[in-house]
Amino acid sequence: MGEQTQFEPGQRAPNGGEYMEVGEDSFHMGVNNPQHVELRKGERFPDTTNHNRKWKKIKRLH
Repeated sequence: MGEQTQFEPGQRAPNGGEYMEVGEDSFHMGVNNPQHVELRKGERFPDTTNHNRKWKKIKRLH
C-alpha cells in the first residue's frame, strides 16, 4: 500500500513542505490560480476554494 498523495482540508500534514491545491481533473485541465501553502508536519490543511479540490505536496521543507 502506498503513501497518501492528496489531502482533504482539515487533515494534518504528514510532512513539512509546500502544498498546492489540485482539482479532480487537474492532470488534464489544470487549476487556474491554485492556492499554495507551506505547512509543517502536523499542521492542518486550510479550506480549498472549491469543494472538489484537494491538497498535493509539491516541495519538501528543508
